[in-house]
Amino acid sequence: MIKLGYKIGPEQYTPSEMLRQTIAAEENGFDSIDVSDHFHPWSEEGQSCFTWTWLGAAAARTKKIELGTGLTCPILRYNPAIIAQAAATVSSLAGGRTYLGVGTGEALNEYPVTCEWPEYNERQEMLAEAIHLIRELWSGEKVSFDGMHYCTQVAKLYTLPAQDIPIYISTMVPESAQFAGYHGDGLLTVGGSKMKAYKQIMEKFENGAKRAGKDLTKMPRAVELFVAYGDRLEESMEKMHRYWAGSFIPALFTNKIYTPEMSQQNGEVVGYDILKQKACITPDPEEQARYVKQYVDLGFTHIYIHYAGPDELGFIKSYAEDVFPLIRKNT
Repeated sequence: MIKLGYKIGPEQYTPSEMLRQTIAAEENGFDSIDVSDHFHPWSEEGQSCFTWTWLGAAAARTKKIELGTGLTCPILRYNPAIIAQAAATVSSLAGGRTYLGVGTGEALNEYPVTCEWPEYNERQEMLAEAIHLIRELWSGEKVSFDGMHYCTQVAKLYTLPAQDIPIYISTMVPESAQFAGYHGDGLLTVGGSKMKAYKQIMEKFENGAKRAGKDLTKMPRAVELFVAYGDRLEESMEKMHRYWAGSFIPALFTNKIYTPEMSQQNGEVVGYDILKQKACITPDPEEQARYVKQYVDLGFTHIYIHYAGPDELGFIKSYAEDVFPLIRKNT
């Protein structure tokens, strides 16, 4: 069954606003939330709370909605052992209804506090090692780990996850999808590109999973989809551009662009024409449902709806009432 979730954006909202959105999402039938884990926002006008503190509050204030990161970089500003502890704590608070999304990060969040930004291949190597260490610590055993990048000495988590935590790996391009299939329990990507790219992502993800001897039917494939819906589409696009334009620039994920000001400057080339290509902007619920269904038809099992305002709580209610039944029909 398809899971329909909501993208929570610390890059735009205060912790209290995010909590209200999460409670509203649960009350209106969303299955899951995906929350960014950033040090810096994409824009100087944005926000940037500490996601792990916020996830504890969300776990305490909700009862059934699934909680997870989209995404955490566990290799530079964090030690992976600390991420293992943080995720285990959230799982304990939430009764097991959580997952961990991980990726190789952006300079925007890692370089300002570490003064390090290794090349992608090294970061991917670090990520594979971090995932291995995190899983060992979740076993509850004492772990003495001597890797290329990380080391522990008789480290043990004394508060364990309530149940197994699946690890989703960020897969922005087909080239990283095989890594995700081999090392992860699922993948998480972002919509708005050509459908051919997602077909290639799925193929390579499946190849990686098969190489590792995994059961594909048990591996979530998640995608975040930007949308604007309702009668205030122009205002929605303005907010999308103000807070998120930097995230539409591929260089932000590869180059040493490490301040919100630099991100905002790069995002100035993003016009409303590009937003219309990257997002589903329409007041028609049938069109919204068709947009989502094309990803479902490609094999995505988890959909995260990303909305930048205005009236976020009203959007959550109307989208769930108007669009969800159409998506779930025949899926």
